[in-house]
Amino acid sequence: MIETIYKPLCAKRRKYLIIFLLIFLSVIVTNSAFAQAEAHPSVPAAWWLAPIGSLFALAFALIFYKSVMKQDEGNETMREIAQAVREGAMAYLKQQYKVVGIVFAVLCAIFLFMAYVLNAQNKVIPFAFLTGGFFSGLCGFLGMKTATNASARTTSAAMQGLNEGLRIAFRAGAVMGLVVVGFALLDIAVWFIILYDVFPKVLPNFFEGNPLPQITVIMLSFGMGASTQALFARVGGGIYTKAADVGADLVGKLEAGIPEDDPRNPAVIADNVGDNVGDVAGMGADLYESYAGSILATAALGVAAVGAKYADLPLEELMTLQLKYLSAPMILAGVGVLLSILGIYMVRTKEGATMKQLMGSLNLGINMSAVLIAVVAIPVLMYLDLPNKWQIWGAIVTGLAAGLIIGKVTEIFTSQDYKPTQGIAEQSQTGPATVIIEGIAVGMESTAIPVITIAVAVAVSFYLPGGAKDTLMGLYGVGIAAVGMLATLGITLATDAYGPIADNAGGNAEMAKLDPEVRQRTDQLDSLGNTTAATGKGFAIGSAALTALALMAAYLEEIRFGLIHLANKATLEIPGVAEPVETLKVSISQFMIYYNVTLMNPQVLIGLFIGSGMAFFFCALTMKAVGRAAGAMVQEVRRQFREKPGIMEYKEKPDYARCVAISTTGAQREMIAPSLIAIIVPVVVGLILNVAGVLGLLAGGLATGFVLAIMMANAGGAWDNAKKYVEQGAYGGKGSDAHHATIVGDTVGDPFKDTSGPSLNILIKLMTMVSIVFAGLIAKYGDVIGGLLGMQ
Repeated sequence: MIETIYKPLCAKRRKYLIIFLLIFLSVIVTNSAFAQAEAHPSVPAAWWLAPIGSLFALAFALIFYKSVMKQDEGNETMREIAQAVREGAMAYLKQQYKVVGIVFAVLCAIFLFMAYVLNAQNKVIPFAFLTGGFFSGLCGFLGMKTATNASARTTSAAMQGLNEGLRIAFRAGAVMGLVVVGFALLDIAVWFIILYDVFPKVLPNFFEGNPLPQITVIMLSFGMGASTQALFARVGGGIYTKAADVGADLVGKLEAGIPEDDPRNPAVIADNVGDNVGDVAGMGADLYESYAGSILATAALGVAAVGAKYADLPLEELMTLQLKYLSAPMILAGVGVLLSILGIYMVRTKEGATMKQLMGSLNLGINMSAVLIAVVAIPVLMYLDLPNKWQIWGAIVTGLAAGLIIGKVTEIFTSQDYKPTQGIAEQSQTGPATVIIEGIAVGMESTAIPVITIAVAVAVSFYLPGGAKDTLMGLYGVGIAAVGMLATLGITLATDAYGPIADNAGGNAEMAKLDPEVRQRTDQLDSLGNTTAATGKGFAIGSAALTALALMAAYLEEIRFGLIHLANKATLEIPGVAEPVETLKVSISQFMIYYNVTLMNPQVLIGLFIGSGMAFFFCALTMKAVGRAAGAMVQEVRRQFREKPGIMEYKEKPDYARCVAISTTGAQREMIAPSLIAIIVPVVVGLILNVAGVLGLLAGGLATGFVLAIMMANAGGAWDNAKKYVEQGAYGGKGSDAHHATIVGDTVGDPFKDTSGPSLNILIKLMTMVSIVFAGLIAKYGDVIGGLLGMQ
């Protein structure tokens, strides 16, 4: 039997598999070898569901990838088109990773200097920073490779039937979802084992006293690597895809009057490449960051909450209880992986299905996974025997419900089956101006329910576990709600990554001139993909809001760590308290008093204004970047039509590679300034305005960025589907004045929904992550620099 499984693996895969298993087994053996000499309690046995779940995720990602690759790629033309998209996507990714590699090298050098020269950071962080970025980048590469291999295969499968096309596209999307949760959980689990089990035995004096508070705040910093990689992937991918899309639409559709995805359009391959770099690699990196950040922040808050509430317990009992709260989000994530895989297998449809039926097929898998995670969370929490287990369960359910509500609201405001999008299409009868006005109004209107949902979710998840009396435990509830929302990310991200695969499949069918029935099926899949992409963006924004709030709370724990271990402040003099308070026992409210975090403090207000302004300034930079890159693309497409008149009669072949190169170069150049600003501003604000200014910055960025991101993503999605609605025959159909009006609206909406809006998710999380990583520096030198400037 072993031989039967082993033989099909090629030599290269066998080598990597053996190396991976040896590393994993060596960790377990090391853990077992030291078991007799353990100076601290063992993790709960159920904690191992986290690394086991990660391995299951990676194993099923490989299974789904192989099942996709078994599908025939179609005729020679289909294969040529797919190969051109693959080459363009990999060329872009290679160039992006070169730029990101330089940024990572510089940041790593800064972290090494902070850790080993200034002693303002833990010495593990520079190396853990690299693993977070590496795994995030690896997920992008694997997701991109799968998506570009799947597009022609989806088209080929659609020749057999709608369900076959859906199955191939969705399984390919599932690869992205599963590698994200697999590598994120694996990274977290392995680092925890190393820090908790290996370090105390190899380096006995590395941690002082209880290692758990130190380990969790160190692990919080790991997310910086994932956040940095995510921002470059999202911004760069967004600029690339929209430069190509806008250029293809403005010249191809409006000026030349040729259909979408017509092979005569020189920008058509760049447009197809862009779908992958933006909505596969970019979205994957975004949600990798949210997923890891929510787990790490919740673990840190759980350890801190128990440490504050049960400080008088003997050390072993205290650590045992802390391990239970720390393990809960990791176990939940591990179980969520298994339920996501189950949900993926439930997605199927029938021939001739309507848009609602197709959406229902995807929602069945998502909703069933969410219901099951809520049910399975009960025995998990009962096994851990948390003192407030039912209240924590309520917080988990709150997060799950919030995710489903935001997803449904996004669907209502962006799907062509509902009135908001149909209303935009109706306005096309009076021209593009009214289409744009209506679309902006729909985007603004769509923010109300998500904002209320997140507000209610925060309130319920905070007060239910006892936040009114114990602030840290309430914040733990908010964190576990974010984990609940993201627990089934494996299938949620699959529905989003499915979108660009279906879009590319439609393009392949059009360029290969396949039977109209095949194009009709791919159009159905594409239209579904537009809605799932919009729903995915809404989900990503909602999860980013809860994650960022949990990270803001965890930031104070990082400050505590910096004060104790880096600034050597064992006690703090709290105004209004007679005696100095031990820093380890300072409460959240006492921290607020110590740093004067009130709305009457100008430092807080300045931070709030800067944070709010950052959201708009960041959007301006990214949208102008799209405009510049799209302008270059428009000029190139016009040049080719002018200098090669035979293109329109199929006598000459467009220079696709030139358009791909323009988008690649433009994206790499334009993504640097917005990304660096997001990294630099929190550090500067912290050094000048100290902790009060940073908290104001993060609060302003979170509140403004969340609402703005929802508005932009939903407006863009609604404009896109309004165009699809007209193309299906409404108000004159393709080629009509109404169609031209919706094309203009869609073109305006492109950078809204695929560049600026989604990038805001990462902006609000990255600013928090940067603040966390540089917390030691702020704790040590913030008072000094602020004092020199007269602001302390």
